[in-house]
Parts: sequence; structure tokens; C-alpha cells
Amino acid sequence: MKKVITYGTFDLLHYGHVNLLERAKKMGDYLIVVLSTDEFNWKEKQKKCYFTYEERKRLLEAIRYVDLVIPEESWEQKISDVQEYKIDTFVIGDDWEGKFDFLKEYCEVVYLPRTPEISTTQIKKDLKNNEIDKKSGK
Repeated sequence: MKKVITYGTFDLLHYGHVNLLERAKKMGDYLIVVLSTDEFNWKEKQKKCYFTYEERKRLLEAIRYVDLVIPEESWEQKISDVQEYKIDTFVIGDDWEGKFDFLKEYCEVVYLPRTPEISTTQIKKDLKNNEIDKKSGK
């Protein structure tokens, strides 16, 4: 059985996320998603999520490509996750290109192109701008 792992926050889940998960799953038989906890997001990324860890986990578990969701609590856990779960392929978006090459010693590392027209950051900006437009009557 070929095992694939990916990492992310997956807040405001959208079709770009689903595209990434589908492509990751096609690279193996079993897909593990390591989901950033709320504490890790805030402490390490200065990122506040709209949905809680448990809500984001539940959404990911409902996606047919995902076999297991585990928590990401530190940047350093990647090597131990790869070893513990006997991972064959580490997959992440190409905006991280080169950042995880140190894992090549343990498994294949693949940087997948992101879905260009969608991102959580863009959704948040659009929602904020829409709210501003409503207040100004535009």
C-alpha cells in the first residue's frame, strides 16, 4: 500500500483544497491529512481560523479522498510523521516549493500546482471587500 501525506490549515474549505486532495490521493492508496491545530495556527502562523480544528477535521473526514486526519502541532513533526506512518510520498502546494526538500531523505516530495483562481486568502479579501461595499452602498 502506497501512503501519501499532506499538511494544511484547510480553513474555509473550497474546491482548490478538494483539487489538491484529489490529486494527492491519486498518487497512492491511502491519504493522510495533517491538519494544523488552532493553537499551532495562532502561535506559529499568526493565523486565526474561521472554523475550529474540530470543525475543519470533520469537513476533511467527509471528503472521499481523505483516509485519516491527524493534528499538526509543530513544524518539526514532519520527519516523525513520515517515519511513524511509513509515508511514501509527501505532497504540498507549490507555493512551498523547496521548503520541504529535507524530507527527500525519507520519502518522495511532490509540490503540486495550486488551483490558480482560488485561495482562502482571496476569499477572505473578497468577503471583506463585499462587506465594505455593502456599508458604502456600492
